[in-house]
Order: sequence, then structure tokens, then C-alpha cells
Amino acid sequence: LRQVTAGQLREQGNALFQAGDHAAALAAYTEALSLCEAEPERAVLHRNRAACYLKLILCSSAAIEADGRDVKALFRRSQALQKLGRLDQAVTDLQRCVSLEPKNKAFQEALRSLGSSMHERVSTMSCTDSKVEQMFQILLDPDEKDADKKQKAAQNLIVLAREEAGAEKIFQSDGVRLLTRLLDTAKADLMLAALRTLVGLCAGHRSRTAAVLAELEAPRLSAVLGVEHEQVSLAACNLLHVMFDSLKEGLQKDFRGKEDAVVPDSSKDLKVLIKHLLELLVLEGASAHGRDNALNLLIKVVPRKSSKETNNSLSLWVIDQGLKKVLEVGSTVCGAPGSLPVTENSRMSASVLLSKLYDDLKCDAERENFHRLCKDYVRSWFEGHELAGKLRAVQAVSCLLQGPSDAGNGVLELEGMMDSVLSLCASVCEAHQLVAVEALIHAADKAKRASFITANGVSLLKEIYKHSERDSIRIRALVGLCKLGSAGGTDFSMKQFAEGSTMKLAKQCRKWLCNEAMDAGTRRWAVEGLAYLTFDADVKEEFVEDKAAMQAMFHLVRSEDRSVLYAVASTLVNCTNSYDHEEPDPQMLELAKYAKQHVPEQHPKVKSVRERRRLGPLRVPGHLWDPLRQVPDSGIVLRVFLALVEEAEDRGGVVAQGGGKALIPLSLEGTEVGQTKAAQALAKITITSNPELAFPGERIYEVVRPLVSLLHLQRTGLENFEGLMALTNLAGISERLRQKILKEKAVPMIEGYMFEEHELIRLAATECMCNMAMSKEVQELFLAEGSDRLKLMVLYSGEEDEKLRRAASGTLAMLTALHPAICKRIPQVTVHWLEILQALLLSPSVELQHRGAVVVMNMVAAEREVAEQLMASETLEILSVLAKDDQDKPRVAQAAKASLAQAVAYGLIQPNPGQA
Repeated sequence: LRQVTAGQLREQGNALFQAGDHAAALAAYTEALSLCEAEPERAVLHRNRAACYLKLILCSSAAIEADGRDVKALFRRSQALQKLGRLDQAVTDLQRCVSLEPKNKAFQEALRSLGSSMHERVSTMSCTDSKVEQMFQILLDPDEKDADKKQKAAQNLIVLAREEAGAEKIFQSDGVRLLTRLLDTAKADLMLAALRTLVGLCAGHRSRTAAVLAELEAPRLSAVLGVEHEQVSLAACNLLHVMFDSLKEGLQKDFRGKEDAVVPDSSKDLKVLIKHLLELLVLEGASAHGRDNALNLLIKVVPRKSSKETNNSLSLWVIDQGLKKVLEVGSTVCGAPGSLPVTENSRMSASVLLSKLYDDLKCDAERENFHRLCKDYVRSWFEGHELAGKLRAVQAVSCLLQGPSDAGNGVLELEGMMDSVLSLCASVCEAHQLVAVEALIHAADKAKRASFITANGVSLLKEIYKHSERDSIRIRALVGLCKLGSAGGTDFSMKQFAEGSTMKLAKQCRKWLCNEAMDAGTRRWAVEGLAYLTFDADVKEEFVEDKAAMQAMFHLVRSEDRSVLYAVASTLVNCTNSYDHEEPDPQMLELAKYAKQHVPEQHPKVKSVRERRRLGPLRVPGHLWDPLRQVPDSGIVLRVFLALVEEAEDRGGVVAQGGGKALIPLSLEGTEVGQTKAAQALAKITITSNPELAFPGERIYEVVRPLVSLLHLQRTGLENFEGLMALTNLAGISERLRQKILKEKAVPMIEGYMFEEHELIRLAATECMCNMAMSKEVQELFLAEGSDRLKLMVLYSGEEDEKLRRAASGTLAMLTALHPAICKRIPQVTVHWLEILQALLLSPSVELQHRGAVVVMNMVAAEREVAEQLMASETLEILSVLAKDDQDKPRVAQAAKASLAQAVAYGLIQPNPGQA
């Protein structure tokens, strides 16, 4: 009841505001605020009050301009200014009031009160200034031994910097220089405090970021990134990422105007930072994890985030200035004399960066330059550096084959390169064998080269596998054999090895995978082998049934070696048969056979749809979805998601395992294809699960944007349909969700699909609009002059499709109940309105009858003229019959009786003496 009263007062305030009575509107909003408890409604009321104050200021200012001695106008303006927090201007107006009427006690009291408020504000600001100064003194005092006191001061500084006002206060208090001093102490805890505080200063603020960069300078930031302390390096990486974002995107819209004038161009600063990151890659004194952080940062900030961006100059600049530096990291041979310190993830990170840069190129000339630089680098090591140089060259080839494979294949074709790889495989040195076997594995990706290696290297790999005493070598040789054995992919007719060989290889891979005595880095290669062998339906069937092997693979995902993620994701894609597969055109198959061209064949088991469903419902532990998101090609992981939620009965298990939580970020970042797949998986879950349970708390509001993206015209019809169905469920939950859908500009797209030829899409759009019509903003669309929305709903209520009629008539029932004006307009939108309403009343479906009876009841209650038209037709007789059916259709009878009673009240019909 209190909420209704508050809503009525808000409506009253809106009417008064529109009429120009701003003082009365302010009083109405203030009273509504005292009765309202819902935070969204309170926020609206506060905004409305602020609008009233602004209007009062404008009106008072106009009066003061006309008469500078208008004391009432001056006093009202001072009160409005005070409410908006503009105390200095309010004081000026009050002082003017006191000078005009010095004996007015009300003015004097108001001035004293305002003076006290200003004094409190100044004291608070002074207190904040002193606290900032005190915090820095505690942190920079070498004699301060109280660790808890220092930790508290550091935490307070970080928290203060997270708020815009606090960040500005630190900045204005010479904070950047003092934070630089903290960084220079070389103490980990102080450096962390400084870096995290600087993040608050730079986040979303271009001019402050430029000032921080000018004070700290790029060499110092790069040096901090390369320190041995892992947490400090990671904090520096986070700061640099925030600085890149601020410099690239500028400030938020609220500040963009004034700040852009201060820092008009930041491209120079960006290049300076990137230049030092590239130099850090080859700096001997840099730590291994610092080098990894630099690579990951370059991956995030250099390539374009979308193909819609036309400018790829930053990628071109990095290729020219730093491609060889990236290859220096990728070609590092661990343990070799003079090699750079790297981690087990460094080469994979270098491969990902090279791949991202290559994908960002737009024309053949740019790609040819990339190929030339790669060949020049590899040739510089391969020619004239004896064995050590050849190892570096082969390692560089492996790095390129894992990343931009076109460039890697081009380098592999250099004279003597393939022969060197094969000869090194036979080396007695373990390190040399490791490098060569890995290169051979990556080189076997192309079917053409796989045939060459099958002819020339299989016997060598078998020899290494059977006779090597080192498991690290044997498992790599095994993966090479696995890769060659699956070179035909899903083509059953292109088996490279004899029947049963792949099963033996897979069995050995599973055995090593489950061997916990081996280190994670070695066992990772067993997953690599399975990633290829699981193309075979027999292999994947055995693997899915082997729970110990599945758990061992999932356990590896949690290891620090990120390179295992791609292999795990690929294995899951194969096990769920979720790779992209298009059925070939039968006519094209016949033509291919006639021309004696090779026609790929699927494994007999894969042809059965039931087999796919049986392999689909894998139970992937929820805590693994988050690390799997880090796979460079997120589309691979999303194929697995789509396969797991394909069947409605499996979706609950995916949600229970944390799949819903993991899908949301995947739907908002990454490639466009990946975002679409994630959004489609979210839609499937939202359609069949309770969205409030699948996405608890605030997470449910994050689902709206991905679902709306499925409505875009470039999406497929199935994606459109699933997006509409999911939004229908969300729109029926709460007004706040409907407002979120409106904010994402989904309503025009939903309306567009109501005209779709496909009946299921048209039905889904109409049902979605039915739920959206509970929002006032959508209701007003149906009242707009010249709109055909109401006409469409009336006509759809007379369609043959019962589900469509149910959705359209439900919308009409709701709209006519809320807006009498719509009742009056229905007879005007189409000449068939009466026929359609009568068909609803006579429908064999009780639901349709009830909807029709409610629409008629609302129309009769809205206006006597409309009621007269209804009672003059056969509708009167139909209502009379329906009103008697209390037993079978009580709700329909009740609505019919209400219509007849209102018609009696109008004097249009006589009451029935026998009717109660």
C-alpha cells in the first residue's frame, strides 16, 4: 500500500512538474521519498527533486534579473543552491538577502546555519588532507617499526584512491611524487601499496595517467614489471594495463570534454610504453614472470579488439620494432648457455602474441613483410651458428607453428630446415631431442607435411618411443605418432596407421596421464596426444568411460602450465563431437565421385545422432571453467558449452557445475563468433532453467546484453528464436529486468521479429512483447499516434495459430486493463475487431475465452460508447451464455457477468430477473 501511495505521489509530482509548478512538484517528490523503500524508486525520486531545484534556480534567476532587489527570489535560489551542494553560491545570495533586509531573523539564521555547514565541509576536507599526509608519513618513515600501522596506512590509501574524490585529493596533495618514493624503496609491501594506489589514480582518467607517466617515466615502470617479486610484477602489469586503457580510450563521458583539451594526443605515450615493454623481453636482468607479464600485456593492448576498428598501425609498429624481440623469447632453449630466464608458459605466450599480430594484418603486403622478418630471424640463427644456432632456429620454428602457422610453415620450407629437425631427433642429447621432437610434432599439422613425415620420420619416432630411457622424450615421440595417426582428422577413410594402432596409442596416453609420479609438464603431453587421437570415435568412447583419466586431465587444468588448456579444450571438443561440421551437398558428392575426387567419410559411430548425445553430458567440474576461459581461441571452449547444453535435461547439471557463471564473461569478451556461441548457450540455459537460480543475485542482469545480441540481423534464425525465448523468461520476472532490456534497446528488434515470416520466431517475439508490455514505457508505445502496434496485436488475436492468439490476446488483456484509452482505440484500428473478439469468446480453449472476456470487460468499463457497440452485436448473446457457466469456467463467467453488469449500469440492457 505504501509503494502504491509513493507511486501516486510521484505521478502527481510529474504532472505538477510538467505544468510548471516546481515547488509543489518538489513537495510531492519529497513526500513520496518518505514513503518509498525500494532503492531504484528512491534514486528516481532524488533525480526528480534535483530537477526541481534546478528549475527553481532558473526561475529565481529570471526574477532576479528582472528585479535585483527581489528578496524572495534570492532566498529561494539560495535554498535550491544549498540543496544541490553549491554552498559558496548559496552564501552569496543569502548575504545579499541580509544586506537588503538586515532585521530579517530568518535570513540571519539561514546564513549562520549555512556558515556552519561550510565550516564542517572545510574541516572535513582539511581532515582528509591531513590524513593523506599522515598516511604517507607513516609509510615513508624509515624509523616506523609498527608493521600493522604501516599495513593499515597502505590499505587506507588504496581504498581512498578507488573513489574519484579521494584519487583527486591524493593527486593534488603531491601524491604521485610521494608514491614514486614508495616505489623507489624496493620494499615489496610499500611497492604494492604504491602500485595499487596508482591504479586508482589512473583508472578512467587520461590527464592524471599522463601526469603519472611523466613523473614515474616508462623505464621505471618497465623495471618494476621485471622485478623478481611475483606479486609486485603482477601489480605493475595491472597498473600498466589500466594506464593503456586510459590513454587509448580517454576519460569517461562525464569528463571527456575538459580532459581531452588537457591531453589531446596520447599515441606518443603509448608507443613509449610499448617500446620499453619490448625491450624488457630481451633484457637479461628481467625476471621470467616479468617477461611473461610483458607478453600478456602486449597481447591485451596492441591488436585491435574488433575488426570494425580500421586502424592497425600499432600492430604494424610493434611488428617492425619488436617482432624479433618476441621471437627471441619464443626461440629460447631452456638450460642453454646465455639463454633468457623464461617460464614454461613463455613460449606459448610468445606464440599467442605473434598469432594476434598476424591476424591483425589487413593486406598481403603486410603479411609478406611479417613472413620476411620471420625468415630473416630464423636464417640468422640457422646459418653460421653451428649446433646452438640450429637449435634456436628450430625452437623459433616451433614457436611460429604454434602461433601464426602460415609463417611457421614458410620458415620450415627453408633449405635444410626439415633435414635438421629429423637429424636432431636422433641426437643423444636429451635437450636437443626435446627441441627437435616438439618441432616435428608441430610440423605435422599440415596433411601435406604429415605425409612427408610419415614416410621419413615415423620409423625414427617409433625408435625413440621404444628405446629412449627418458620418459620426457618417449612421451613426446608418442605425441608425434598420435598426431601423424590422426592426420586425416574426422575422415575415416584417411587413416594413417593400421587398424587398432590408434587405440594402442590412446591407451598409452591414458596410462601416462594417470601416472602421478610424472611431473605435470610431462603428463601435459599425454593430453596433447589425446587431443589428436580423440578424433577417432572408438578412442573417444573409451576415454569418456575412463573416469580416472578424465579426472587426471581435469586436475592438470589447475596446474601452472597454461599450455595444457588448449589441449584439454580440444579433447573436450572431440569428445562432445562439437566441432563445426556441415553436411555436404548430395549433388556435389556425386560430382566428386564422378570426377574421382576424394570424398571424406565419417566414422560409422559418429553418423548416429544418439552417439553424440551419449557422449555429450560430460560432467566438467565448475572450478575448471574459469581457467579454460584463458584459452586463446575461446570459441573452442564455447563449442563444448553448446554441446553440453544441447539437451534440456543436461542443462541443470551444467548450471550446478558453475557453467552459467563462466559463460557470462565469455559472452562479453573475445571474438565475435565466441561471444555469439556463449550468448546462445546462455539462452539455452535461460529458456529451460529458472533464471533466478541459474544466475543468482546481480548476475541475472549481466545476462541481458548477451541475449539481446542474439537479436541482431546477422544472427541465424535459431539464434534469434532462442534469444527471444530467453528474453521472454527474463521479462516476466521483474520490472528491473524489463528496464534493463529496454536500456539495451531490444524493444525495436523484438517488434521487428513480430513481422517475421517464420511462425516460431513471430510467436516468440509476440510472447516477449506480452511480458515487456508490463512496463509503462512499452505501454506508452501502444498509445503513440500513428503506431500500428495495437492493430497488430488485435489482428494476431484472430490468427489460426493458437499460441500466437494466446500471446497477442494476453497482451491486449493487460493493456486494456491498464489504459482505458487503448480500449477506446481498438474499434478504430481495424474493422474486424468485433469479429476477432467474438471468435475469442467462442474459442474451445478456456484460456483464449478468458482473455477475450477480460478484454471485453475492460472495454465495456472504459467508455459507454464502446460498450454500446459491443451490446448491439452478437457479443451480448455470447456473454449471456458464458455468464451462466459458473461450474466449468468460473473465471470466464465472472468476467462476462462484470461486462453485463456494467452494461446494465449504463442502461444499455435490462437486468435479468433470474440472474443473481
